[in-house]
Amino acid sequence: MVLSGFAPVVLPTTLCLAAAGAVINCWLMIRIGQVRMARKIELGDGGDAFLLARMRAQANFIETAPLTLILFALVELTGKGSWWLGPVGAIFMLGRVAHAIGMDGKFKAGRAIGTVTALLAQLGLATFAVLASVNLI
Repeated sequence: MVLSGFAPVVLPTTLCLAAAGAVINCWLMIRIGQVRMARKIELGDGGDAFLLARMRAQANFIETAPLTLILFALVELTGKGSWWLGPVGAIFMLGRVAHAIGMDGKFKAGRAIGTVTALLAQLGLATFAVLASVNLI
């Protein structure tokens, strides 16, 4: 949208991260669907621990990604995110993939890696946002 007299706002880092997030979410949905079809579970988790773990992996993604993407966008809008915003975003998204794989039990460290990367990304971005809002950065 372009308002009269205003240039369009483009947030390339946030756009790329949102696109990556959409792809990861689709991957998580497909993984759940595969288990549902193989085990013939139409609704809920059917008492299946593996399906529940896959469902929780997607739910955890949905719980963490939106607010983190909002923080990425707001930091990018300050114009002060510079070179580090993209790598932090990539680490966050890779951490979300590691978390999902870790929830399967195949790579147990993945769950911890995903949790720590999400926590650090959110706290780091939130700290930056507060400091930027009071002009300390």
